[in-house]
Amino acid sequence: MLLCLGLGGTSPVWAADLRSDTVAAFDRYVAVAERKLAAPGQPFLWVDRQSPAEQQTMLESLKRGGLVMEKLTARDGTRTIDVPHGTIHHWLGVVFVPGVTLSSSVALLQDYDRHHEIYQPNVADSHTLSRDGDHFHVRLRFFMKKIITVVVTSDHDAQFVHDGPDRVSSRIRSTRIAEIEDPGTPHERELPEGHDGGYLWRLNSYWRFLARDGGVYIQCESITLTRDIPTGFGWLVGPLVTSIPRETLAFTLETTRRTLTTPPR
Repeated sequence: MLLCLGLGGTSPVWAADLRSDTVAAFDRYVAVAERKLAAPGQPFLWVDRQSPAEQQTMLESLKRGGLVMEKLTARDGTRTIDVPHGTIHHWLGVVFVPGVTLSSSVALLQDYDRHHEIYQPNVADSHTLSRDGDHFHVRLRFFMKKIITVVVTSDHDAQFVHDGPDRVSSRIRSTRIAEIEDPGTPHERELPEGHDGGYLWRLNSYWRFLARDGGVYIQCESITLTRDIPTGFGWLVGPLVTSIPRETLAFTLETTRRTLTTPPR
């Protein structure tokens, strides 16, 4: 589920151009991260890969309603993958939702036509473009204000896989992201892709749902690509570039848990 990130406005004064070497580095990073995610023999959940003591502490926190989050870095062997003229943000979060089913949890994430209701104000608009079974093409409009405001419209390819009777995974990749200039006004228009403020150039998210312990563990791993921080404007651009990925992932997971445990009206 692509809602691992929502961004909210723009200013051409700090425009950035997405370069081919930046995209190539991001693609390389994603390939390494996806190989590790799909490596055989690993526990389905990241929490279950930790030491017994760490695992117990995390599971106890999750069952008390906590949120477990971790900043990740994918390395090609022992080497860090440099991203020229860009920044990769790689976060993982997990929540536990007691008393719900696997099917209801997955159905909520697949209900893209209601994401603008469920995840407002981060998601200002949402709808399914097409669906073939568990394969979706969707369009989302993300909004958030943090010193400045950014609005983007994005298309995503989402594939859900039933890995077993007690688990489901999904891989969601952005296929188009366009920043909006003058959003909500008669002069609103999409800026050319990759020639904008650079606050969101790529967004991949990887969800896992595991039914266990009388509920469902929901995990989201997000990998996003943004601009680097321009010299002299870190105080203005920095909060959007650096803090929004983590804050939005936390908001998305906590909102998912709250929605699943709130009785319908």
